[in-house]
Amino acid sequence: MSKPIKSSEITPEALYLSRRRFIKNTLTMAAVSLYLSACGNQSPAGPTAQPTDSLPLPSAGASVDELGNTLTSYDDIIGYTNYYEFSTDKNGPTRLAQNFKTSPWSVEVGGYVNNARSFSIDELKSLFDQEERIYRMRCVEAWSMVIPWVGFSLHKLLEIVEPTSDARFVRFETLYDPDQMPGQRNSFFPFPYIEGLRLDEAMHDLTIMATGLYGRDLSPQNGAPLRLVVPWKYGFKSIKSIVKIDLVGEMPTSLWMASGPNEYGFYANVNPNVPHPRWSQATERRIGEGGRIDTLLFNGYEEEVAYLYDGMDLSIDF
Repeated sequence: MSKPIKSSEITPEALYLSRRRFIKNTLTMAAVSLYLSACGNQSPAGPTAQPTDSLPLPSAGASVDELGNTLTSYDDIIGYTNYYEFSTDKNGPTRLAQNFKTSPWSVEVGGYVNNARSFSIDELKSLFDQEERIYRMRCVEAWSMVIPWVGFSLHKLLEIVEPTSDARFVRFETLYDPDQMPGQRNSFFPFPYIEGLRLDEAMHDLTIMATGLYGRDLSPQNGAPLRLVVPWKYGFKSIKSIVKIDLVGEMPTSLWMASGPNEYGFYANVNPNVPHPRWSQATERRIGEGGRIDTLLFNGYEEEVAYLYDGMDLSIDF
């Protein structure tokens, strides 16, 4: 049985520690800049995002992940997104989400816990060291990216609220606000967006709550101000703009399970051996690069997470 790896083992320890110092300094400077900008020019819907060409170039602590994959460019990450609350087009969210209000923001954490409470986004950033995690992201649509996220392990948040013995799953919920998120008026999808993890998946050290990427706060189209990232699962599991987290006893029904139960299961583990009903999952297209590459079981994190599914038939529990 493999043990969950520590953050410092993903990259050399010296580089890991230097990144953390860099990120803390970067986020501090970014906060000051955003505060000054908001004081001088703020729309009724909240601060307007600055054009990317007016900001310093983003930086990450490394140029490749642990497998040697080159990081996806910042412009590709913020310009090519799936965020159906805004639009079903890949570039639609970049345009439609720019005035999305992300402050003030709070996240309610409750259910089967001893210490239910609400956290502001500022509290979450101050309570937990914001670490850089370079993860591969594999979309169920067979495209992928390599992203330097900034955030903290979800288990640290869950440990504060203390799940009870009745908690078996974690249910996540996105903000429901059609006035800001026009895609939520699409009646095909049962908004608000719901996702879930088994408790042991949520407690795994690789599972993070992301607050930024490339050393900056998350952009609205990437799930600001807080999103889940589970790197061994297809991207739709990594729910965005979270406002509610509940510890529950029964498996949650996610939005995609409700929308297409024959195509989307609860686990959504990256598995090249189990095709989607409408396409193969054996290969993927890396955004910003040419050609296709082989898809890895559990997105290349098999050594760290395979033990979570011992005894399961992953062609049935998909």
